[in-house]
Amino acid sequence: MAATPLPSSGEPPLDGPLTCDASGMIDIHRLYRHSFGEAGGLVDGVKDGDSAHADVVASQLALISTSLHAHHEGEDLKLWPAIDERAPSCALHVERMKAQHAQMLVHLTALDAALPTWRTAPGAATVEPVRTALAGINAALAEHLPDEEANIVPVMEHVVTKDEEKWFADHGRKSTPKGQQWNMLGAILAAQPDGGDVWMKKNLPGPVVLLWRWVGRPRYLRYRAALEGRPGAASAR
Repeated sequence: MAATPLPSSGEPPLDGPLTCDASGMIDIHRLYRHSFGEAGGLVDGVKDGDSAHADVVASQLALISTSLHAHHEGEDLKLWPAIDERAPSCALHVERMKAQHAQMLVHLTALDAALPTWRTAPGAATVEPVRTALAGINAALAEHLPDEEANIVPVMEHVVTKDEEKWFADHGRKSTPKGQQWNMLGAILAAQPDGGDVWMKKNLPGPVVLLWRWVGRPRYLRYRAALEGRPGAASAR
């Protein structure tokens, strides 16, 4: 479905004052592009029968799937109603976003259903549903993310409050499973153009940055070794 142009410069609310900084949406989109973009290669790197390696890769796929589910859940709960109420001229954009979310959910649900079998018995038969689901997710992301960035993010910055912006961030953060916080942070940083330095300075207090460097980053590097089947994987989890 083709994107509809944003409201013209003469229509509110786009001429009004900025109400929040929606750049965090772009940052999280980078995470999904990067993580799902590399997922097929990680899956292909698992040898038939290597359930230990498949377990680590499946956990990573489940992590990013859970995150994307939560991201879209937050938009469905809070963002679309806010735009419908405060920027009704963007109704066509919102309806298109909802339709794209519904299509994405089909592929995410397929991935969630395929992972348990492949995790315990990786092989030619069990991997195909995983590959198919990932291909669907990546195709859906390629359609949805640029559309949302062009036609929703600019609107957010005129209609979403700072408190609501914080709610979205908190909602996404709370979706990270226990024990996966460093892995999620590492994935977010790895997806940023500069490796995450600017993101850390903007989003993390100094003590957390130091803790990441001393504790989190070494753990994340071991986790990456396990994902890629490289030496050093044994202590990754």
